[in-house]
Formats: sequence, structure tokens, C-alpha cells
Amino acid sequence: MSVQAATYSTLINGEPASTSDLVPLAFSGFAHFTAMQVRDRKVKGLDLHLTRLREASITLFGMALPDEKVLRSIRLAIAEGSADKSLTVTIYSQEGEFTAKSMGVEPSILVRADLPYDGPSGPVRLSVVEHERHLAEIKHVGEGAKTYYLHRAVEQGFNDAAFVDRRGRLSEATIWNLVFWDGHSVVWPRAEILTGTMMGIVQRQLRRLGVPQRHEEIKFRDVAGFSGAAIMNSWTPGVMITAIGSNIVPEANQFMDVLHEAYQAEPAMIV
Repeated sequence: MSVQAATYSTLINGEPASTSDLVPLAFSGFAHFTAMQVRDRKVKGLDLHLTRLREASITLFGMALPDEKVLRSIRLAIAEGSADKSLTVTIYSQEGEFTAKSMGVEPSILVRADLPYDGPSGPVRLSVVEHERHLAEIKHVGEGAKTYYLHRAVEQGFNDAAFVDRRGRLSEATIWNLVFWDGHSVVWPRAEILTGTMMGIVQRQLRRLGVPQRHEEIKFRDVAGFSGAAIMNSWTPGVMITAIGSNIVPEANQFMDVLHEAYQAEPAMIV
């Protein structure tokens, strides 16, 4: 089996998924997931991924899978094929959506392994649209607005889109967290957002490294006052932003170094 072929696999409840298993999922939008990067069969921020899955399951289904059951599926996917890969761990109900039968029933777990990816090199320019994600604290599936606004941004000559809420606060980007730099401190937007696992890793390592950071409400007009900005998700701790709408953002190589240093300080774990 080639390395590329071995990198792709899909497991449901720890067993290889058949076509008949997967067909219903093509039409299912009531689920949540986490995305993690595996390098040398190790993962950073595993505790954050497990917490995300547990808390979202309780919110959506009224109960969560035991961590050990989740870990078993992740271990199986990591052990198979290439030592480097991207994993998507999805929690869903076999009862499907648009039904009350999924309430209080132990959900299932789907783990898909894909080729490793480290994200775009950047820099990126973001359009600005008013949008608030439903249940923003959950990384749920079926969010067509993310792709819709990405497409509109590209049509306008941007690389992606950033969201502002009804109060005019910048919150997040389509599949990214936003983060800013004032020349001394790391500044996180205060709004209803999904707290990313990369965001959690960077925040705790910045604390360990003694780098100042704070949360504050950031309006569109405030962007011009910052010395740098970036997007981050599981792929990367930081891709430089050089424009948000009509606001030009200075290139901040020092800021990128700070973010990447924080990520490198996080230990990778064998699952």
C-alpha cells in the first residue's frame, strides 16, 4: 500500500467505515467535530480536543462519550499509515437530525485521516461581513455560511472573510481565530467565538513564556491602531494578515515569531 493510500482512512466507533455507513452522513448536519494535526504520531493540545468534544456532546446530545473511547478511535487512526496526517474527529448521532431520538442517546464517533497540511503561507487579506455563528462555542458541521462568505471574499479580491457581530465587534474568521498585536501584547477579540484548540495552546504557552496578553472588544475602526494581526487554527499558530477590509495592517514578523514560538513550546504527546 502506498503512503498516500495509507494516509486516508475512516473509522466509525473504531471500525473501518463501509459505504453504507457513510451514505447517511452525507445528509447529516447535526454533529460536531475537532481537527488535529498528527506529526510523528504525536498530537499537541490533546486535552483541549477532548474537552471540546466532551462539552459539545453534552450541549448537543445531553451526554458524551467516555474520553477513553474517543482516544481508542484516535489511536487506531494514528497507528495506521503515515506518521504525519491530519485527523478530523466527528461526533454524531446515528439517529440523524430533525428527530428527538438523538436526545440522551450515546453518540457515535467518526475519525477520518487525511494528508498532513500546515495551512497557507500568507499573508492574507480579509473582507469584513456581519455574521454571527449559531452556537458559536461549538465547532459544528453544516455551516454553509463559512464557504459562502469565503467565496464572496475571493470574488472581491480578498483571501478570506472576517466576521463582525451585530454590535460591530470583530469576532473570528471563517475557519480561523483572529489575534492582534499592539507591539507589546497579544490581543484577543472579546466576542462570541469558538475558542480554538490552537488558540488554547498559544494562550497557555504565552503565559508560561511571560508574554503579555489580554481580551478586549475590537471594532473595525480599531484595526488601524494595531501593529499586526494574524489568523490561526489547527493547521498553524499564525498566518499574517495585511488587510481587514479597507484597513491596512502592518506586517509584523516579530508577532509571527511570538505565536510560532508559543506553539513550539507546547509538548507533543503520544496518544
